[in-house]
Amino acid sequence: MTTPQIRLELDRISKSYGQRSVLHNIAAEVETGEALLVTGHNGSGKSTLLRLLAGLQRPTGGTIRYIAAGITYSPLRAQGLVGLVGADVQLYRELTADEHIDFVARLRGLSLTPQLRNGELERVGLGGRGTEQVGGFSSGMVQRMRYVLALLHRPPVLLLDEPTTNLDQEGIAMVDEIVAEQRQQGLLVIATNDRRDLHYGDLVLTLDAHTN
Repeated sequence: MTTPQIRLELDRISKSYGQRSVLHNIAAEVETGEALLVTGHNGSGKSTLLRLLAGLQRPTGGTIRYIAAGITYSPLRAQGLVGLVGADVQLYRELTADEHIDFVARLRGLSLTPQLRNGELERVGLGGRGTEQVGGFSSGMVQRMRYVLALLHRPPVLLLDEPTTNLDQEGIAMVDEIVAEQRQQGLLVIATNDRRDLHYGDLVLTLDAHTN
């Protein structure tokens, strides 16, 4: 199945919590084949912006648009097009890796055989660990699981918040491959201040200059 061309438009996005302004008049565009790198000091709103793009929160002002095949979607309506990797993706300690995959697959309307399920785990270096409870995973393994769940439905939009957090060199190489694949079939938005991640983006949005 061919992935449709998709464009993401941020039009004067603002976000406030009470009297505290986190984002103010943010504007950017990114489309299939491109990666937008969001940088900024701690507290500048990087993670907040990704939550807005994922439809987990709503902006206080401005408009976020996903445009695919001539149809415009709000972030809430576009959730089927989006995969998110970040601390907001919480895993259940008592569930196994396989149970997490099955749960997300049902939510996405996907049907996976045991072979396909293990293939998803092998892709991120967790092959053969499907029957283990996530509560026994290291922080790096949990991060790998976040990639499994985010990529399960092959989203044309991938949002990565601090993408190499807790990963060893093999894990970072895995992210390199995922980023390269995503650029071929969709678009990326990456929020980070880690110098190792800065080469992933070709468009840069620095929030320090935009926030109050």
